[in-house]
Amino acid sequence: MATLSVTDRGAGVVLSTAQTGNADSTNTAERGQFSGRSGAIVVTSTVGATPTVTVNILGSVDGTNFFNLPYALVATPSTFVVAAITITTAVATTYLLQVDQPWRYVKLNYSANTNVTCTATAFV
Repeated sequence: MATLSVTDRGAGVVLSTAQTGNADSTNTAERGQFSGRSGAIVVTSTVGATPTVTVNILGSVDGTNFFNLPYALVATPSTFVVAAITITTAVATTYLLQVDQPWRYVKLNYSANTNVTCTATAFV
């Protein structure tokens, strides 16, 4: 697993590419100088038979101790939650990250994965 520094907010940082199984995303993004700003994570899934995966968006101040970050859907951009995300279909969804939250590092955790492949990019 690698920690990738954000150098250009518009370019994004790939957290995972065609990742399967139950684990943290392949990469962790470090937003460094961009701390305190809003951000977004785009998760794209492809699925097989009886698909399901649980995804948690995790943040950390120190890169060691992670906690669930508040996120909102594009359709309800002011309604932030910290609940786990359950994916059961092939989708591409943007999750908006709340501004002024105390985190420098962001990653995803995939669990309870059955026949789902995820690709995710962080724009932080």
